[in-house]
Amino acid sequence: MPHSPDEKKRVLARVRRVRGQIDALERALEVGSECGPVLQQIAAVRGAINGLMAGVLESHLREEFLHLTKDVSETDSSINEVVSLVRSYFR
Repeated sequence: MPHSPDEKKRVLARVRRVRGQIDALERALEVGSECGPVLQQIAAVRGAINGLMAGVLESHLREEFLHLTKDVSETDSSINEVVSLVRSYFR
Protein backbone atom coordinates (compact mmCIF):
# COMPACT_ATOMS: atom_id res chain seq x y z
CA MET A 1 0.00 0.00 0.00
CA PRO A 2 1.39 3.42 -0.88
CA HIS A 3 2.32 5.26 2.30
CA SER A 4 3.67 8.61 1.20
CA PRO A 5 1.10 11.39 0.74
CA ASP A 6 2.01 11.79 -2.95
CA GLU A 7 1.65 8.07 -3.65
CA LYS A 8 -1.69 7.90 -1.82
CA LYS A 9 -2.94 10.89 -3.77
CA ARG A 10 -1.86 9.32 -7.07
CA VAL A 11 -3.45 5.94 -6.25
CA LEU A 12 -6.71 7.50 -5.08
CA ALA A 13 -6.87 9.58 -8.27
CA ARG A 14 -6.51 6.38 -10.30
CA VAL A 15 -9.27 4.70 -8.30
CA ARG A 16 -11.56 7.65 -8.91
CA ARG A 17 -10.85 7.52 -12.65
CA VAL A 18 -11.64 3.80 -12.66
CA ARG A 19 -14.87 4.51 -10.80
CA GLY A 20 -15.77 7.05 -13.48
CA GLN A 21 -15.06 4.51 -16.20
CA ILE A 22 -17.16 1.87 -14.45
CA ASP A 23 -20.03 4.37 -14.05
CA ALA A 24 -19.83 5.17 -17.77
CA LEU A 25 -19.83 1.46 -18.58
CA GLU A 26 -22.88 0.91 -16.41
CA ARG A 27 -24.72 3.75 -18.13
CA ALA A 28 -23.80 2.38 -21.56
CA LEU A 29 -25.16 -1.03 -20.61
CA GLU A 30 -28.34 0.45 -19.16
CA VAL A 31 -29.17 2.33 -22.38
CA GLY A 32 -28.26 -0.61 -24.59
CA SER A 33 -25.25 0.86 -26.36
CA GLU A 34 -23.63 -0.92 -29.28
CA CYS A 35 -21.29 -3.80 -28.43
CA GLY A 36 -18.19 -2.18 -29.96
CA PRO A 37 -18.11 0.88 -27.68
CA VAL A 38 -19.06 -1.26 -24.67
CA LEU A 39 -16.19 -3.65 -25.36
CA GLN A 40 -13.86 -0.70 -25.81
CA GLN A 41 -14.95 0.69 -22.44
CA ILE A 42 -14.41 -2.70 -20.79
CA ALA A 43 -10.90 -2.82 -22.25
CA ALA A 44 -10.24 0.69 -20.91
CA VAL A 45 -11.40 -0.37 -17.44
CA ARG A 46 -9.18 -3.45 -17.57
CA GLY A 47 -6.21 -1.29 -18.56
CA ALA A 48 -6.91 1.17 -15.78
CA ILE A 49 -7.16 -1.60 -13.18
CA ASN A 50 -3.94 -3.16 -14.44
CA GLY A 51 -2.22 0.22 -14.22
CA LEU A 52 -3.49 0.65 -10.67
CA MET A 53 -2.24 -2.80 -9.71
CA ALA A 54 1.15 -2.15 -11.28
CA GLY A 55 1.48 1.16 -9.45
CA VAL A 56 0.63 -0.33 -6.07
CA LEU A 57 2.96 -3.26 -6.72
CA GLU A 58 5.79 -0.92 -7.67
CA SER A 59 5.26 1.08 -4.48
CA HIS A 60 5.27 -2.12 -2.44
CA LEU A 61 8.48 -3.39 -4.06
CA ARG A 62 10.24 -0.11 -3.44
CA GLU A 63 9.15 0.00 0.20
CA GLU A 64 10.12 -3.62 0.84
CA PHE A 65 13.46 -3.84 -0.93
CA LEU A 66 15.13 -0.43 -1.02
CA HIS A 67 16.02 -0.56 2.66
CA LEU A 68 17.68 -3.99 2.35
CA THR A 69 20.79 -2.83 0.56
CA LYS A 70 23.31 -0.06 0.76
CA ASP A 71 23.55 0.16 -3.03
CA VAL A 72 20.26 1.96 -3.65
CA SER A 73 21.13 2.53 -7.30
CA GLU A 74 21.55 -1.19 -8.03
CA THR A 75 18.42 -2.15 -6.08
CA ASP A 76 16.39 0.58 -7.75
CA SER A 77 17.53 -0.70 -11.14
CA SER A 78 16.52 -4.25 -10.23
CA ILE A 79 13.13 -3.07 -9.01
CA ASN A 80 12.63 -1.14 -12.25
CA GLU A 81 13.34 -4.32 -14.22
CA VAL A 82 10.83 -6.34 -12.19
CA VAL A 83 8.17 -3.63 -12.47
CA SER A 84 8.73 -3.40 -16.22
CA LEU A 85 8.38 -7.16 -16.53
CA VAL A 86 5.19 -7.23 -14.47
CA ARG A 87 3.70 -4.32 -16.41
CA SER A 88 4.34 -6.19 -19.65
CA TYR A 89 2.18 -9.05 -18.37
CA PHE A 90 -0.65 -6.63 -17.54
CA ARG A 91 -0.94 -5.48 -21.15
